[in-house]
Amino acid sequence: MATTSFSPCAAARPPSASSLNRHLDPSRRICLPPHRPLASTAPLRAWGLAATPLRAAPARIAIRCGALAQIGQSEFATEVLGSELPVLVEFVADWCGPCRLISSVIEWASQEYKGRLKVVKIDHDANPKLISEYKVYGLPSLLIFKNGQEVPESKREGAITKVKLKEYLDNFLESTSVA
Repeated sequence: MATTSFSPCAAARPPSASSLNRHLDPSRRICLPPHRPLASTAPLRAWGLAATPLRAAPARIAIRCGALAQIGQSEFATEVLGSELPVLVEFVADWCGPCRLISSVIEWASQEYKGRLKVVKIDHDANPKLISEYKVYGLPSLLIFKNGQEVPESKREGAITKVKLKEYLDNFLESTSVA
């Protein structure tokens, strides 16, 4: 009787340490939520990996909004859905590098379009209901709301330059003022 060798499939291999810790997708310049730490190191020991204790997470840097309103689920209906002006909603997190990178650009937009567009920020970690309802998969995410509805195809994920944000908002404001 011949014996066959067994080779585990790729799905059964343990994840690499870098894939466990990675939460930034550099190709798209968006942040993905960080992986939750393992409850036990037993799976690592089973694969022959070192079971070192988990390091404490670095201190989070809070996002400063300046003149922008940072709202939550309770204010969303009145501030966004009930607004008479179109609303630019930015979903952010304090652990997201690209979110911090574009914060000054979003602040600029709130001043530049004052009276024509309302700009608000929503914290990703504190508002899971809104995250799932509007299918926010990457951060930062921008959505535009008009008359209590999300504007179709207005979602934009990832870091954005001031020039691109101006194009994005100008195109939107021109198309909605005609309608």
